[in-house]
Amino acid sequence: MAENKTAAGKTKGSQARRPSKIRVGFLTSGGDCQALNATMRGIAKALYELFDSVEIIGIHDGYRGLMHGDWHLMQRDDFSGILTRGGTILGTSRVPFKTVRVPDENGGDKIELMKATYRKLKLDCLCVLGGNGSQKTANLLSQEGLNIIGLPKTIDNDLYGTDLTFGFQSAVDIASSVIDCIHTTAASHGRVFIIEIMGHKVGWLTLYAGMAAGADIILIPEIPYDINVVIDALKKREAQGKKFSIIAVAEGAVSKEKAALGKRAQKQAAESAPENSAVRPSVAYEIGARIQELTGQEVRVTVPGHMQRGGAPCPEDRVLASRLGARAGKLIYDGQFGRMVVIQNNEITSIPLSVSAGKLKTVDPNSSIVEEARLLGLSFGDR
Repeated sequence: MAENKTAAGKTKGSQARRPSKIRVGFLTSGGDCQALNATMRGIAKALYELFDSVEIIGIHDGYRGLMHGDWHLMQRDDFSGILTRGGTILGTSRVPFKTVRVPDENGGDKIELMKATYRKLKLDCLCVLGGNGSQKTANLLSQEGLNIIGLPKTIDNDLYGTDLTFGFQSAVDIASSVIDCIHTTAASHGRVFIIEIMGHKVGWLTLYAGMAAGADIILIPEIPYDINVVIDALKKREAQGKKFSIIAVAEGAVSKEKAALGKRAQKQAAESAPENSAVRPSVAYEIGARIQELTGQEVRVTVPGHMQRGGAPCPEDRVLASRLGARAGKLIYDGQFGRMVVIQNNEITSIPLSVSAGKLKTVDPNSSIVEEARLLGLSFGDR
């Protein structure tokens, strides 16, 4: 029977031998978050343990750097002292998946440019640290014949196939801290405070931060809200002698009326009313204005914004990043490419990139965590 050798040099069907040399590219793509550096450190440390000779190519600014050949050879020292460092030492950029087949500014085919750089660098594998769009592009490159390993990054925790993404827990900690701080000033002034949490399409971050910090109302994209129900929840608290209320709102929260329109109609409605964007720049301000109009209550809005992506990764994310990185190194050693490293039931494993690509992990309105939040008296503005 003929031997089947992997790209890493390991022979299947015979006694395993230690591969001697590997050349791997690292790329961070999309929005930054905590633990990107910690994850790269995890991969690198595993590779240095598994292989006799390791060359790691750091690709600058995500897929843009891969297209234009912007890179440098990384050294062992580059991975020292970065476990607790936020952001990404390689830089990042957004190359939306929907534009990846659109020619670049010079008329070049983006995918072909990426493939050419990969081959010019003589990479044995490319590790892509990114969220939904980044992993869709990673899957496309895998289908084009490149050896790809994906690692799940996003503060939104919305990558399908993994229980957690690195960056999520750190963002929860920051958003929770913001709500904690707002509690004291809200109580002092007897106001309604709205905190707008990141999350255009899914509400995991708002749900977890809202529950962790004791919000009274949580509005997320998966559960369209009725402003009258929101106001009823505020009045209920007032009747109970509560002088203030905290509303955690995902930036993608949508009213029942808008949800009924469909996404295209929503976009057209937003574009046809540009005068509102200056007065009400986001959903939190829109909801705040409606509450003031209908109740006369004093409302304040806080938008922590990119604070939620910044700072050092929390300990939970450092552990998750290290585990994911170590498993990625083992996948490379075993020649198992075209896969994304994930965590399921607290065990690190991997799934085909194609299983996750193009799918969102959303909050199920009927899930146990939503039911438990309701049992605690939280309102989702829907009933």
